[in-house]
Amino acid sequence: MTLGKASQQLDLLDPVSRFCAESLPANSIYAFLHEHRDRLFPDSMFTDLFARVGRRSVPPSVVAAVMVLQRLEGLSDREAVDRFAFDVRWRYAAGVGGWDGAARAGFAHTVLVDMRERLRRSGRPDRIFEVALAAAGQAGLVGRRRVLDSTPLYDAVATMDTITLIRSAVRGLLTAAGRVLAGELRAVLSSGDDYTATGKPVVDWDDKSAREALIDSRARDGYALLAALDGREDLPEPVTQAMTLLATVLGQDLETGDDGLLRIARKVAKDRVISTVDPQARHGHKTSHRGFDGYKGHLALDPDSEIITATRVTAGNTGDAQPAADLITDLTDPPAAESTPAGEVAGDAAVYGDAAYGAGDVLQRLHEAGIDIKTKVQPPNSPAGGFTKDRFVIDLGAGTVTCPDQVTIGIRRVNEHPRHAGQADFGAACTDCPLRAQCTTSKTGRHITISHWETHLTTARTRQQDPAWKADYRATRPKVERKIAHLMRRRHGGRRARMRGLPRVAADFTLLAAATNLARLATVGLTHNQDQGGWAIA
Repeated sequence: MTLGKASQQLDLLDPVSRFCAESLPANSIYAFLHEHRDRLFPDSMFTDLFARVGRRSVPPSVVAAVMVLQRLEGLSDREAVDRFAFDVRWRYAAGVGGWDGAARAGFAHTVLVDMRERLRRSGRPDRIFEVALAAAGQAGLVGRRRVLDSTPLYDAVATMDTITLIRSAVRGLLTAAGRVLAGELRAVLSSGDDYTATGKPVVDWDDKSAREALIDSRARDGYALLAALDGREDLPEPVTQAMTLLATVLGQDLETGDDGLLRIARKVAKDRVISTVDPQARHGHKTSHRGFDGYKGHLALDPDSEIITATRVTAGNTGDAQPAADLITDLTDPPAAESTPAGEVAGDAAVYGDAAYGAGDVLQRLHEAGIDIKTKVQPPNSPAGGFTKDRFVIDLGAGTVTCPDQVTIGIRRVNEHPRHAGQADFGAACTDCPLRAQCTTSKTGRHITISHWETHLTTARTRQQDPAWKADYRATRPKVERKIAHLMRRRHGGRRARMRGLPRVAADFTLLAAATNLARLATVGLTHNQDQGGWAIA
């Protein structure tokens, strides 16, 4: 398929264009796309996605406008093309006008599917987000302050229980194996299950023995399949992937009892696969009392203009601090960071975040980049309500820790630990200590752990007690919550992911951020004037 190009010769007397031009507010997203669509994402921006010869595609600039409006309104592909066909505002935004003459009446919903896949496989999958951000930057709307936060994205599949996971993984392996290899594999199955039906086997689910026998038999089928394929060379990639998934499912939920039966383990695996349909989705917790299944969408926001500057999507069980570095590369990467000595603030650069971003490695990265640290840090905890860690005097220079009873202990080095650099063990000194009841109930005495980033953590805890710091944080940090509310106001395609798999969910979340940015640019009156240097606020 070759690149299609939108017509630049619009009928000035077209009733749809005339009606919308007179009726729509100047700062609406429809009027903004009508005016600037060809400048933001012209057809030529998508040349690399198409062949040089073939049937003409729907003009990419038209498809991009539909994709933006689709994400803003939380519509399915079929609903979006239906809206394009019959809503005059959408036709005005896409620049196709009314239904008379040669104007495009509509297109198949698969065009949207195809465009997303072409973008995903390209070298610039997020180009719509990039051009919107570049326009905002040229207009001076992107400063050097960032607010970080995350939000749950519920997966688009059903969470499976253990028996459904095992049967689905076995069925997936038999399907991937093909007819000849699948025939060999079925010969090793002993449960009598043909694994063709997606529903659960019929058993008396109130009978504990029947449930255990069912799980044991299907698990042994799975292990038999893996044993039959073990050591085989030149297996097709789909078969290898299906084997890996089956091995993961079997290993995460089962344990062998004293009687030799395979049973469901009374635990939840740390990185548990929750669905064979979307193996990258995970159990997640936004708070200790609020869980979800799926992914996390992370974003960085300019608090002054409310423009989203970066997005990332991770599995639901990923901590907020892990993708933080990727969200602020525009602040930390050269050339901005090269000219700023470590510890000195680079102009007005600042990063705000709740305590989830107050990890030591994040603090160190911000400090080295010369960025003002506005992220909260968790206060030190205390065992059983006793003395907290800040009641101990930690002298890293001397390598000692002094307790509230003025006992000084040397710091013992801890090797090859990702977070701990050392530990002070008070041990016998706690035995006859008059403050023991206020400090520890441990038989081995109080232990103080020293982090690799102890200095940064201590400095941050001191800094966040400053009234000016608190006032700035309270005035700035909540702005990201409102932006997340804008992103999540539609359940379909907002809070609930429309796609399956991390790469596709991430691309869709970035497109949602791009659409939200474009709506924001329309609201603030972004316009383009070639004589005055390009994009600017009217």
